[in-house]
Amino acid sequence: MGRPEYRSGVPEDWFVDPVRLGVPGVRGVADDDNQLAWQTDALCAQTDPEAFFPEKGGSTRDAKRICTGCEVRAECLEYALANDERFGIWGGLSERERRKLRRQAG
Repeated sequence: MGRPEYRSGVPEDWFVDPVRLGVPGVRGVADDDNQLAWQTDALCAQTDPEAFFPEKGGSTRDAKRICTGCEVRAECLEYALANDERFGIWGGLSERERRKLRRQAG
């Protein structure tokens, strides 16, 4: 039996672009023009979405806990306020808390 042939060099497809894969925390400069580019870095995108849209009377504690450590929390809240999101936890606030914030600002 002969030896396996040794290939020198690096394969052409060794690199996988994390921006193309949508890896959280990695965003291209060109994406900054996209109003929703912040969602790539959102912690909620890596967790169960049901926590952020609890049934009426359900707990929002788990979702809010996740939001406290999210680096794009401000962008998320800004988006929810600008788009009048009526359901779910956005930027760490419930719908009721966002309505209160609007009233205080308005």
